[in-house]
Amino acid sequence: MKHLARLMMAAGLFTMVACTAQADTPPKDLKATLSKKLGRPVDAVNPTPVKGIYEVVMGKRQIIYTDAKGEYAFVGEMVDIAKKESLTEKRIAEMMTTDFSKLPLADAVKIVRGDGSRKLVVFTDPDCPFCKRLEQQSLAGIDNITIYNFLMPLPGLHPDAERKSKLIWCAGADQTTAWKNWFFDAKLPEGTGECENPVQRNMALGESLGISGTPALIFADGQIVSGAIPKEQIEELLNKAKAKK
Repeated sequence: MKHLARLMMAAGLFTMVACTAQADTPPKDLKATLSKKLGRPVDAVNPTPVKGIYEVVMGKRQIIYTDAKGEYAFVGEMVDIAKKESLTEKRIAEMMTTDFSKLPLADAVKIVRGDGSRKLVVFTDPDCPFCKRLEQQSLAGIDNITIYNFLMPLPGLHPDAERKSKLIWCAGADQTTAWKNWFFDAKLPEGTGECENPVQRNMALGESLGISGTPALIFADGQIVSGAIPKEQIEELLNKAKAKK
């Protein structure tokens, strides 16, 4: 606990001095040094706006900071005080991306509204209350959109979610109706849920994308956003992604 407290104190002090100097290039051997000392793979070491302090990326989306010799670790957020902006949060958001065109959309329940011109992928668990909030509130009234819903149950949290996912998928031609009946009326389709289904593939895909919770949204520009974000934010991100095309 004392060690953790010292690290957090260091992070706090580090935050106070963020963005006070020009960025510089990390030493060539710093990545290997850190990997050896930390006992785990380091994906990247990048410069920061603070001279002598470097961003360390591990496990795809975990960020800590270190000095030039890899002797100290700074755990916490780097904040641009003038802009009142978390640079750490911004960098994590930048890393949360994927190639939308390579997603296996045939493995998703497809819902089209209006002209369907805007595209959105949602990873969802049928027993996740936040997924239901997203469906019932955040996505309500959003038009001219095609939504690809990947059923990704989280067995550790919702033991019955995989069964429900398969029941919805195995509704066949009535998938869209089954989807709406469950998320809006808590009514499952009849049947056994025994058909060829992508549920396990979806779980593996989510893990490969660094998605550990639901709902998770992927916009057409590849940006991944976690949580039942507000309708206004979804509209903004949909339009931004469409404009990039």
